[in-house]
Amino acid sequence: MRRFALAAAILAAASPTLSAAAEPAATAQAPTAADYAADAVAFDKIISDNYGYQDRWPGGVLPDSDALRTARAAVHDKRSLLHYVEDRLASLADHHAIAGSSFKDSWALVPTYSDVWVERQGKDFVITAVRPGSPAATAGIAAGDRLTAIGEQPVADAVEAYWAKLGLEVDAERAVYAAQVLAAGRRDRARDLTVARGSASRRLTLPSLYTVKLDRPPLSIATEAGGATVIRINNSLGDQATIAAFDAAMAALPPRAPVVIDIADTPSGGNTSIARAIMGWFVDRPRDYQVHRLPAEERQTGIPRQWVEQVLPRAGKHHAVLPTVRVGRWTGSMGEGLAIGFAALGAPVTGTPMARLRGAVYDFTLPASGLVVKLPVERLYSIDGRPREDFVPAALGEKTS
Repeated sequence: MRRFALAAAILAAASPTLSAAAEPAATAQAPTAADYAADAVAFDKIISDNYGYQDRWPGGVLPDSDALRTARAAVHDKRSLLHYVEDRLASLADHHAIAGSSFKDSWALVPTYSDVWVERQGKDFVITAVRPGSPAATAGIAAGDRLTAIGEQPVADAVEAYWAKLGLEVDAERAVYAAQVLAAGRRDRARDLTVARGSASRRLTLPSLYTVKLDRPPLSIATEAGGATVIRINNSLGDQATIAAFDAAMAALPPRAPVVIDIADTPSGGNTSIARAIMGWFVDRPRDYQVHRLPAEERQTGIPRQWVEQVLPRAGKHHAVLPTVRVGRWTGSMGEGLAIGFAALGAPVTGTPMARLRGAVYDFTLPASGLVVKLPVERLYSIDGRPREDFVPAALGEKTS
């Protein structure tokens, strides 16, 4: 779940235990080489102090290596700092940890700019989902195909090389993370992927999704054969215009009309105000929908901090029947929060596993350079206590209680 940039600053001010870099001082003097070097060190501390999933690290210690230490020590300007930040974020193997800046040839962000979902099955890297309407789908790639090569390299070798550059060993989680990044490709160039189906193999050139421009309204509306109205959210859970569009769509429906809310294409996440505006149509009293936990505060004070977020009714806006909610691999972050929220309300949530993005992201500003980094800080849970990233919907067509 991505928040407004202001959110981290507000929380840092309200909670002195949350470690956040200070805003860069307003000065006409450009940062020095020493300033950039200090930012690299500060960044590691920000991660160690605030990252919400330290239990993923061996021994609870931020992974490091000779390669990362060498890169950190070599930081002296904006470019070398950003290179280090990208490498350090990659070391987390967490698609929800990203930099606010990038190079033209930076790796694509997953899942927002990916169109194949890759998983490890034995020795194979198997494509288990393909994004509808994407270059991969147009090329005929289908779930069940195997990703066998990236350019001239067998995919296993490309994965090894990805982690060797960072000086880190390949484990199961890192292998999948790297394969997904490699399949999404560099932002500034076409992808060269080889996929296999049975004994047949095809080498394909696919455009980067950064070059695929979509001009879509916040949501699309259709009627299914059974008469249900389908409201499809077009990756717009971060667009405030989505609230007015959703309100207009709902206001046009009879009070008990069946509704399907399709959030299978929301990989970029969004914010809670839009999610609560959508859910608010379907409650008649305050209802719990998501649990938040702040590990950083517990680490620093020894006192756990956890709270429940609620959705409230909206005056003059109520639909008497819960919707069916559809999700998929490109349901990410706030989309996943919306899914567990609707599940808490009793709505059926159907589809495939989601993007499994961890936690709520806060923005941190490095003190000298002003570079913004985004880290999962809060851990999020469904009302029944399951980590949000572990929530599994019912299969499409499966009845839910």
